[in-house]
Amino acid sequence: MTGDFEKIAARAAPAIFVVLWSTGFIGTKYVLNSAEPLTYLAIRMACVVGLMAIIVAIARPRWPDRIGIAHSAVAGILVHGIYLGGTAIAIAHSIPAGLSALIPGLQPILTSTLASRWLGERVTPLQWGGLLLGLAGVVLILHDRPMSGEAGWGWLASAISLVSITLGTLYQRRYCSAIDWRAGNLVQYVAVTIFFGLGAWLFETNVVHWTGEFILALAWLAVVLSIGSIGLLYWLIRRSAATSVASLFYLVPAVTSLMAYVLFGERLDAVSIIGMIACAAAVLVVNRRSV
Repeated sequence: MTGDFEKIAARAAPAIFVVLWSTGFIGTKYVLNSAEPLTYLAIRMACVVGLMAIIVAIARPRWPDRIGIAHSAVAGILVHGIYLGGTAIAIAHSIPAGLSALIPGLQPILTSTLASRWLGERVTPLQWGGLLLGLAGVVLILHDRPMSGEAGWGWLASAISLVSITLGTLYQRRYCSAIDWRAGNLVQYVAVTIFFGLGAWLFETNVVHWTGEFILALAWLAVVLSIGSIGLLYWLIRRSAATSVASLFYLVPAVTSLMAYVLFGERLDAVSIIGMIACAAAVLVVNRRSV
């Protein structure tokens, strides 16, 4: 019975991850109505540190050595710090929530290229075909969008977040897979809280409007995203090849765009829908031989 439950959970995990990860872009749009990007992220990470500290105090996991702590801190800055900072800044610079997911949605093609060289993972010709199909789908979703002015800075921030989440995912797989996720995550969140705190202090006014919308969105992002979806991502990284896990990010722009269309009335046309279908097909192709 337990084995059947584990199999069902393993099959459901990728879909759950995609939905949860996609809500992060939506939640970010809500919180940025009440706080600047780095200020909001500093508050969010401070809340997550408190929650993770409780989990660690109860579970009493094995702590990593000094090298493990250093690796966890680097992974945290890449996966949480630069990636989340870039995404929040992009949305703050008028990039719609649906589109803010698009540049990070290019992660699979970059991850696969690096994984084949850095981790020695073999990417089959069929998988390369699926990755290119997903890339085409992202381009279709991205068609006819403004790229200059304030939006240009937003796209630059999104591009930086793409590189960061890609390197962070590979770094986590190579150097942090053996570290207990509870202890490792606490180290990561402490490091990234300091990172955002310094950034907010240096570059922002630190004004926060504590509305009900802000508090609810912050709670969702801290608990469901920073603990739930990140824990699920790291579990998938340990269990699967980097290329297969990264391919899931092709679905994030499509799911986020659908959510943004319903919640914010963001544009969703026929070409974009075709792109979403291509992204979904790409994930099926890339994971065809995955367990």
